[in-house]
This record gives sequence, structure tokens and C-alpha cells, in this order.
Amino acid sequence: MNSIDWIGSAAATFTTISFIPQAWKVWHTRHTADISLSMYAMFTLGVALWLAYGIMLDAWPIIIANTITLLLAGAVLVMKIKFG
Repeated sequence: MNSIDWIGSAAATFTTISFIPQAWKVWHTRHTADISLSMYAMFTLGVALWLAYGIMLDAWPIIIANTITLLLAGAVLVMKIKFG
């Protein structure tokens, strides 16, 4: 793996794991009043598009990171809709 791939993988790792605390907090508190529905909806759509882009490029760092991020952001979005 070259240095560019390492940087991409590190960036993907940090941006992906950054969603774990939010998803965990919403799951435990069921409190979503301070979360923007429109922001999470647009963000989740953007992540889905990044995933499609990564699949088309066969770029595994993009595919793996955005699959995980899509699951985490999607979970927060579903909880926002469910818990209000």
C-alpha cells in the first residue's frame, strides 16, 4: 500500500468512526430533538452516492468506509424519524 492509500485509509477510518458516538448516544438516550433531520437525510444520501462511486472505481477504502458510515448514519436517521 502506497502513502496515498494510507492517507485515504486513515481519513476513511477517522471519518467513519466519528459516527459511532452519535449513533451510540441516540440509541441509548432515544433523544434526537437536537439532530437535524434534513442534514442527516442529505448526508446519508451523499454517503450512499460515495459508496456507489467507490464501487464503480473498485476502490476498497471508499467502499468499506462508506458502507460502515452508511449503516451508522442510516441508523441515526431512522432513529431520528422514529423517536422524533
